[in-house]
Amino acid sequence: MIAACFVLGLLIGSFLNVVVHRTPVILDRQWRRQCDELAGRETPEAPRFNLVVPRSACPACKAPIKAWHNVPVLSWLALRGRCASCKAKISVRYPFVELLTGVLSAAVAWRFGAGPTALPALGAALALTWFLIALTFIDLDTQLLPDALTLPLLWLGLAASVLGYTAAGPREAIIGALAGYLSLWSVYHLFRVATGKEGMGYGDFKLLAALGAWLGWQMLLPIILLSAAVGAVTGIALIVLRGRDRNVPIPFGPFLAAAGWIALMWGPELVNGYLGMFAPGR
Repeated sequence: MIAACFVLGLLIGSFLNVVVHRTPVILDRQWRRQCDELAGRETPEAPRFNLVVPRSACPACKAPIKAWHNVPVLSWLALRGRCASCKAKISVRYPFVELLTGVLSAAVAWRFGAGPTALPALGAALALTWFLIALTFIDLDTQLLPDALTLPLLWLGLAASVLGYTAAGPREAIIGALAGYLSLWSVYHLFRVATGKEGMGYGDFKLLAALGAWLGWQMLLPIILLSAAVGAVTGIALIVLRGRDRNVPIPFGPFLAAAGWIALMWGPELVNGYLGMFAPGR
């Protein structure tokens, strides 16, 4: 089952590359169309564009990518990271996302098991993992966490809790969703009042709400603390090592996603281990 989930993850990773690339483009076209409608302008007829149509093509020469050139990781290696038609370089990000999705999917299978009774929980954990990967790379590219992904993730988490596919029951999931959104919403407004600046976007609120729905309110504090700590260390490292301007924003979504995935895998053990440090007799 672990090997099967690894192969499945590679295939899903190939699709996630499409999601990461096309979702911001789809949103941009929708926003422009809405602006044209509000301004009373005619919207130019555009070719159909979604996650399925048109076929994937080389960004440089626009040649359609053939099926045998689209095998996850292996095709990129066989082509030495170049387009089969024009020999333009293909970013290493594509096989990286595929390989990352495969490895994380295999880790989820190892963690949740492969027995018949474990399949619903395994499927739910895989779905959460794939959503988090897509959201991470979209946020890195655009500093956006699209409602088209965060809101379905939230509702899927609530549905999974009702069906018993997650460790969090419906009560814990609903409280987790509410507390997740309101906690970062409150921090956002307090920070804005204190500094006059916006410290994060509304997509971060919705992502934490979704994680609360999937993992329960008990995991929210560990997720916030872990994501804040890793984000602070990363920000300081970028400033010190690369001379990054401290006023340039760093997307917070990837840190939330990473902390949420760690909480999915080892959340209770981390919390119990931390609390055990303060147990009497230690």
